[in-house]
Amino acid sequence: MLVFTHPACLLHDPGPGHPECPQRLQVVLDALHQAFPGQLDWREAPPAKFGELTRVHDSALLDLVLQPQTAPLRQLDMDTWTSPGSASAAVHAAGAGVAAVDAVMLGEDPLAFCAVRPPGHHATSSTAMGFCLLNNIAIAAAYARDRHGLERIAVVDFDVHHGNGTQDIFQHDARVSYYSTHQAGLFPESGLRRDRGAGNLMNILLPPGSGGFRFRNVWADEMLPAIDDFRPQLLLISAGFDAHLRDPQADLMLETDDFAWITRELHALARRHAAGRVVSMLEGGYDLQALAECSVAHLQALMATPSGSGPG
Repeated sequence: MLVFTHPACLLHDPGPGHPECPQRLQVVLDALHQAFPGQLDWREAPPAKFGELTRVHDSALLDLVLQPQTAPLRQLDMDTWTSPGSASAAVHAAGAGVAAVDAVMLGEDPLAFCAVRPPGHHATSSTAMGFCLLNNIAIAAAYARDRHGLERIAVVDFDVHHGNGTQDIFQHDARVSYYSTHQAGLFPESGLRRDRGAGNLMNILLPPGSGGFRFRNVWADEMLPAIDDFRPQLLLISAGFDAHLRDPQADLMLETDDFAWITRELHALARRHAAGRVVSMLEGGYDLQALAECSVAHLQALMATPSGSGPG
């Protein structure tokens, strides 16, 4: 399995006490090195090219995010800040997804995980928000669509927050379908079941306090069959682990094994329709212990043979 990362992703520093801190990525890297000694193909993520970014983002947003910064902190919205290292972190996080798509599509390995930050799924075509500067998963999906000519790309998002940016970017493009479960009433308060786009959007809101039983049954009964019907040629995962019961940013009650379960089910779908091709991109997760545990469980599940389907 390939893992793409870059030291620049540790240099984005949104300020003291901010939940989206460099330690988030460091604990993931440390946990993966400890759990998989010699088993992962570590690769340095290249910076994304400007043309790869403009597939999904307006030039005004790119000018804002990528402009040189000397001030220690710059505020973009209520909870999104940049530091002098943020622009490099953002372009390498985006570049990880592009390089991962190339690697899996060219047959180097069917599985890739992008251990990067800042996260991306809230960034719209024109706005950085919700800790996100550039939409990494959307950039990867658009690259797969245009460079590799794919007509059916599934973006699956089990982060506790709705990926409003990803939905915004692809809602009129039937070649990219977006599937999300997320907590109801939580930032950014989007992603309603009635949102259908070009018939390529599927959102299910989970009430606060929902645990693994509800999560697994929603996916088994509705989401996974819909992805199966779409028959994706490539599966992209917005892998946020902030629906974990220990996470301070939300109120879902998932446990580590729930993330392993959904990963196994998604991998089974990828094996059925996409020659096993999966690119997973780290999104949220703000309890450091839970984030590390879930990241390891996610990769273990991807690297294992699927064990069947059903809510289990």
